[in-house]
Amino acid sequence: MLSENRLKKLNQLLNQNPASEFGFGNTSNESGQRILNKDGSANINRIGEPRFNVVNIYHSLITISWTKFIFVVFSFYFILNLIFSLLYYFLCPDTIAGMIYTTELEKFLEIFFFSSQSLTTVGYGRLNPTGIIASSIAGIESMMGLLGFALATGLLYGRFSRPTAKLLYSENIIIAPYAHPTFSKEAPTALMFRITNARKNQLIEVEAMVLFSYNQNVNGVIQRKFTNLKLEISKINFLALSWTIVHPINEESPLYNLAEKDLEELEAEFMISIKAIDDTYVQQIFNRNSYYWKELIWGAKFISMVTKSDTGKTIIDLKKISQIEKIEFEHA
Repeated sequence: MLSENRLKKLNQLLNQNPASEFGFGNTSNESGQRILNKDGSANINRIGEPRFNVVNIYHSLITISWTKFIFVVFSFYFILNLIFSLLYYFLCPDTIAGMIYTTELEKFLEIFFFSSQSLTTVGYGRLNPTGIIASSIAGIESMMGLLGFALATGLLYGRFSRPTAKLLYSENIIIAPYAHPTFSKEAPTALMFRITNARKNQLIEVEAMVLFSYNQNVNGVIQRKFTNLKLEISKINFLALSWTIVHPINEESPLYNLAEKDLEELEAEFMISIKAIDDTYVQQIFNRNSYYWKELIWGAKFISMVTKSDTGKTIIDLKKISQIEKIEFEHA
């Protein structure tokens, strides 16, 4: 457990620099789980939501991964096509002219592909409905196809037009000797992590905020506390290469004199919030990440991502975003 003096010192520092309400209240997750997932989403399971909520469906389809989105679109197309195929097969199988088949399976496949032609309004011409029921079903199916593809087009546009940040974060956050000439005497060590832009678009007016979160026993109740960590540089004008975000650990830092075991007992978590302007869309974008105490490495430094080509052009290797090397380091 933290010594009484260290805990008193920590509380004093946190009270001097409290964070604004983060949105999680002071409820502690006593299961030892992080508050934010690595993708920046809240580590929360929501229950009791309405089963059919158009807004939630739209939001989910806009924000899910491309793999899942494509799977949903093709699944919807296949299921809708299958439903109409079954209607043709059981209600009016003999009123579709031009079918060629010798078995029931071939008959169903002929109807299935006729259904797909009607749904997409392609209509090759060999198969066509001849009865009132088949023609009515084909008309409804064509309308459903037009509406479905219009919705899919709208969702595609929404996904492409929504500005999002694609940032790469170093896998670990590190604590190491701090060699900055201005602060090295006041802060011999620092907390650091590294980010870079994973896309070729330009990010300008990039701002970073780091919250230190930990558990505290308040009158026998474990509560979650938050405080802002003061950064050496909290804003840059242009994220062209990589940015190593540094929190100097001096006497004003909540991390001052805290050892590795102390952070484990506090179940410490460092929550990152990045805000920037996408130069392509000229819109503000946001990105979040989190480092749990288990992802903190003591005594390491980042390997440079930047080199020079023979022509003098600057090269940044994104694969090196997480590469570190261990160094000699004594800590509390």
